[in-house]
Amino acid sequence: MRLFLTIAIFCYFYSEAYGKVSLDIDMKLKTLNKPALKTIKSQDGDIIDCIDIHKQHAFDHPALRNHKIQMKPSVAFGTTKTTAPKNGTLKPITSQIWSKSGNCPIGTIPVRRVSREDIRRASSPSRFGMKTTRRYNALSTALQRKAKAKANFNLTAEMLRQPRPKDRSDAMLIALGYSYIGAKSDINLWNPPRVEPQESSSSQIWLLSGLSDDFETVEAGWVVNPSVFGDSRTRLYTYWTSDSYATTGCMNLLCSGFVQTSTRYVLGAAIEPISTTSSEQYIISVSIFLDPNSAKWWLTFGDTVMGYWPPELFDTLKHSATAVQWGGEVYSPNVMKKPHTKTAMGSGQWASYLYGEASFHTNVRIQDYSLQIKYPERTTEYGDEYDCYSTKLHRDNYKAEPFFYFGGPGQNRRCP
Repeated sequence: MRLFLTIAIFCYFYSEAYGKVSLDIDMKLKTLNKPALKTIKSQDGDIIDCIDIHKQHAFDHPALRNHKIQMKPSVAFGTTKTTAPKNGTLKPITSQIWSKSGNCPIGTIPVRRVSREDIRRASSPSRFGMKTTRRYNALSTALQRKAKAKANFNLTAEMLRQPRPKDRSDAMLIALGYSYIGAKSDINLWNPPRVEPQESSSSQIWLLSGLSDDFETVEAGWVVNPSVFGDSRTRLYTYWTSDSYATTGCMNLLCSGFVQTSTRYVLGAAIEPISTTSSEQYIISVSIFLDPNSAKWWLTFGDTVMGYWPPELFDTLKHSATAVQWGGEVYSPNVMKKPHTKTAMGSGQWASYLYGEASFHTNVRIQDYSLQIKYPERTTEYGDEYDCYSTKLHRDNYKAEPFFYFGGPGQNRRCP
């Protein structure tokens, strides 16, 4: 009798818990998968829904209920010529796999459909598509020191004395200032050779504002994230947060916030072809810039304006960014531990391998209130784990365009 009661009680509580999780997933799916005016089955298995541009995810945000869409920025960010090293070739990506199967009509935007299995892989439905909270203590210190000294200083040494994220490892080029209103770079595309199922690897640009545990950021680039997408394909990627990833923001359109205006690309859809060793290097050109007339942060891929983050999402970032970062990031509970994660960053090769082997950002530029698009005057290289993921800012000669190389294999004999 006791055994029967124990089993009955267990089944009751299991059913209650399972039923609630299932209900939460149903609600999340209903929020994310808007009614489609047209559906496209991509060759890679993704389902792309063409949804009414005026009924997109952004307008579920309380602050954007009466928001009027702006279809293009009032000013252009401008372009700079992309150059490759001698005997090198850079080829821009101009389409995604899904577009081979169709396109979305005017008045709609293309959105990758989310499956029940996608949400089940998350720690909870409410955290689906969100990063874990982090602090930027070192960035706060850097800005304070820079303000006092009115010059750059050894950011790496300072960072080594600061608490660092326990689940992320960065390798990046950093520019510090007080009035960045735009940034860009050309990022070569890779598919990291190893990304563990519950981990991720990205190559991207960050623009940040605020300090310590209350910073704001907009980000874009490419990512491999099996826990969100269920595979190891290289995908187009954006992110935003207004509270250090704690409760606001998300990846792509997996929450309300980013307003998409383009039908050309799908955030979260796969990109190909990708770069291969000692061969052609395929790139995406990423620009993020502030429209001074509307305080919207606009995102472009190549010559395509994707959309914007409205000023209602932010506090300090709606005026300018205080830092720009270019580079890569690995998320894993097993960074800075032994055994270290085997998840690779970039191409999986060391930065010192240079062009044709390593991942890079080139055509690195910033814009401040001088409105000039220029190479940042002072930059600092930084890596959390140089024995796991390295950095190298390199020019072929003093006249050549700088290439910022980064990445690495993760676990190796130097990073056990």
